Amino acid sequence: MAKRVLVIEDEPNIIEAISFILSRDGWTVHTHSDGTTANEKIKATPPDLVILDVMLPGKSGFDILRDLRDTPETAHLPVLMLTARGQTRDREMAERLGVSQFMTKPFSNAEVLESVRSLVQA
Repeated sequence: MAKRVLVIEDEPNIIEAISFILSRDGWTVHTHSDGTTANEKIKATPPDLVILDVMLPGKSGFDILRDLRDTPETAHLPVLMLTARGQTRDREMAERLGVSQFMTKPFSNAEVLESVRSLVQA
């Protein structure tokens, strides 16, 4: 059975790249690009892993992560957070909120695949 990943990202090139890498590796990839409705999407069809951008329209990745961690059903869901801003304070905030792993853009295909595989022991 294929593992399901939800990519919450608003940059079409990144969505396409991650979707290609992961589907080629046997993952079922779902995408969502609106921060406001991201948590509803996760609850409606719970994935095995969430790849979450920090800067999204409507609601930040940090707020989405906080909501996930505050909800018992999603508190342990692995979250790989992506950001174009690799500042230390972003990383520290993500870690305080309970991110599973943090990755700065640009990233390599191999990095994404390795992180996803390690977060969900496939």
